[in-house]
Amino acid sequence: MSGPDARAPAVHPADLALVDETVECVRTARTDDVVRQFMPGLTASERAGLTRYCALAHAAVLVSAPSVETLRTTLRARGLDAGKAVPSVIVRRRLAERYGRTIDSLHVDIVRVPVPVPVPVPARTPEATSSPAMPPGERAVEIFVLETPPGAGLDAVAVRERAARHESHMALEVTAPDDVVMAGLRTTLVERGAMVPDGGGYNAHEDATALYFRAESGAYGAEPGASESAESTDAASTKPVARPVARLELHARGDHRQALAAHLAAETVQDPARRLLELCTGAWTTQALAAAVRLGLPDALPSGAEDAADTLQLAARTGTDRDGLGRLLRYLASIDVVAAEGDRFRLGRLGSVLRSDAPHSMAPLAELYGGPFYASFGELDHAVRTGEEAFKRLFGKGHFAHFAERPELDALFRRTMAAGAAMFGPVASAVAESGARTVVDVGGCDGELLGQVLTAGPALRGVLLERAHVLAAARARLTDVGVADRCTLVAGDFTESVPPGGDIYLLSRILHDWDDDACLRILRRCAEAMPPTAELLLVERLLPQDGRPSLATAWDLHMLCNVGGRERTAAHYGRLLAGAGLDLSSVVPLPLDAFLLRARKAAAPAGGRQGGAEGWRGGGP
Repeated sequence: MSGPDARAPAVHPADLALVDETVECVRTARTDDVVRQFMPGLTASERAGLTRYCALAHAAVLVSAPSVETLRTTLRARGLDAGKAVPSVIVRRRLAERYGRTIDSLHVDIVRVPVPVPVPVPARTPEATSSPAMPPGERAVEIFVLETPPGAGLDAVAVRERAARHESHMALEVTAPDDVVMAGLRTTLVERGAMVPDGGGYNAHEDATALYFRAESGAYGAEPGASESAESTDAASTKPVARPVARLELHARGDHRQALAAHLAAETVQDPARRLLELCTGAWTTQALAAAVRLGLPDALPSGAEDAADTLQLAARTGTDRDGLGRLLRYLASIDVVAAEGDRFRLGRLGSVLRSDAPHSMAPLAELYGGPFYASFGELDHAVRTGEEAFKRLFGKGHFAHFAERPELDALFRRTMAAGAAMFGPVASAVAESGARTVVDVGGCDGELLGQVLTAGPALRGVLLERAHVLAAARARLTDVGVADRCTLVAGDFTESVPPGGDIYLLSRILHDWDDDACLRILRRCAEAMPPTAELLLVERLLPQDGRPSLATAWDLHMLCNVGGRERTAAHYGRLLAGAGLDLSSVVPLPLDAFLLRARKAAAPAGGRQGGAEGWRGGGP
């Protein structure tokens, strides 16, 4: 072998043995045998129906190699012709999530080794025979190649995957896929075959949709009586211990997003009792996250390319009990906040946003939701019975007044506002492109949004209205981002007055804190201050009217319990705006399930007055 791969480490013998084993399996297996092995409960007629619409196409394995060319060269020397490499989308994402790595830190390709079939395969339709991955009379071994060049820090990942074989599966090609056929096959596999949805995706590089299923027990190639305790691979062994392949793929050429969406939605459906247990223990998750932040665990855990740390190291870094910390880490790993590599741990993809130095860190939210807001949710039944906020019942006053008396809580609450700053980018761009000269941020907290707006629009000037004790933090924030010289800070109460003369007025996550009467007062003060050509921009979450999932639904309950306000529909905000003499002109989605609502002063009706109380008809959302 010549070229750069000549000096590269050889492909691990266990990976080569796995490829050989899989080639032989694909060469000799029959579609009916695979269906019977994965779904023993199907009747003969149901199996015949499945094999009428799909046929065994390939088996897939994941191996590691210094480069994809190293593997292809090694396979050629063994008489196996690996085709052109195609980037993996699904497996790359799964590995990143499993080990807490960024997607960009992993390189995973797919190569296919054709396997001639010595026995006739079921007849295929013209659509199926046009697939480049499956010529008639031929199957393949699909190899996911995790590139592990020296120094990449991926050796532990390779060892774990070699032992667990998470990505090994058998694949059935859908011979003539359409929406009806895909829906029927999915229903048969789940309802009759007792298969469990296990992810999937669309790979644009090969224009194909993959739906994965998991068998709870039994799989093709499993030995009778095989046990989990016997299923392991020593890193130094040359032949993997036989273990069942428990995953099945439905592979269909083309983009079948309707089937994929239904499949991914079904993945969340579980046994009702198990699911209810998970919901009942949701408070444990809240406290686990809060405890992790309070203990400094996200900052202590390795991240990126750093080697994973064991519990002894982490206990020393955080000043905690090794056994107690180990229990917390295992739980955090079960919810994908931490990634476990045996008895060693690193920060997972979700956990990365809990680091104190993460952009828009979520750590303050975890602390706050695990602190006073957690305590007040214990009084939720009182809020539901009476409509009164539980926080006030528990602490004797509303949370704004309570926090104002406790500087540490007030500072924590202000830091939580930055955690949602991902929704501000499009707002800043919209203001910068509007041609406005002066922007008034009403209730702008510590200036996070206004700072982004003034940064995006260097010619803009800003006015920030806030309570007097918050202005010092706002001044510091605006100074940090270099825009304080273009901003005027005003102490005041937005229910009483708003600075006049702005071109754009911002109300970001303000109105959901208040009841309808208070919202109407705030909007009227804004309308009074706005010149005729000015525009009002609201940033709020909107309650969905079609039942779709939304963060607004949970935050609506939070508002009831802790603030006394509420989330609202777009129509509800439209009526509030109309009551203040303003017209809602557009609603634009933002990140984190937020929306940007734009409004202007309503034209005065002929012979009548504009806005006012007569325009407000109150009521529900």
